[in-house]
Amino acid sequence: MNLYEIIGYAGSVIVAVSLMMKNIRYLRNVNLIGSSTFALYGLLLKAYPVFLLNGFIALVDVYYLYEMNKKKDYFSLMPVLDKNHLYLNKFLDFYKNDIAKYFPGFTRDEIKEANCFFILRNLMPAGLFIYREISPEKIEVIVDYAIPDFRDTKNGQFVYYAESNFLKAKGYKEIVARTSIAKHQNYLEKLGFYVDSEKVNSFVKKIE
Repeated sequence: MNLYEIIGYAGSVIVAVSLMMKNIRYLRNVNLIGSSTFALYGLLLKAYPVFLLNGFIALVDVYYLYEMNKKKDYFSLMPVLDKNHLYLNKFLDFYKNDIAKYFPGFTRDEIKEANCFFILRNLMPAGLFIYREISPEKIEVIVDYAIPDFRDTKNGQFVYYAESNFLKAKGYKEIVARTSIAKHQNYLEKLGFYVDSEKVNSFVKKIE
């Protein structure tokens, strides 16, 4: 197998992988890499239809990524006052398996004694934030879930930074999150949580 074939196969695989992604931003980024690689393959072989088609696809990806980055999302928190609310139950049913991937120990019984909020993104329910009070100054996150279409750190940045005043106003000074899931651990660290050296799989963040 020569270098040209390697480039061609690599481009094909990357494009195929991108089409299996649920998050549109990730799809565009990975598809941009794949189509650019395949365009290079077409150019090297002087297969200009291949080059032009994939070059065009890469430009389309660049355009939509630019529009996504330019767009400013509007976030808000909507408290769930009725823990038996029909929409909450439907949300939990619909995303049950996905929630279990990141919060395997979560059960609905935990909601009864917890505070529950929908994270609205442009008025669309983009996630669920559930916490319980450990002490007058400390809370524990039970669920911080984002639906696949909005799976970036923006929901978390809103809750833990932009909207942290609502927690501070209640007198809380510290947030605890517990997880053994590597992806969720990385997510927490990106949002300013640090590893609690005294407890296994425990992460802490100061509310500032």
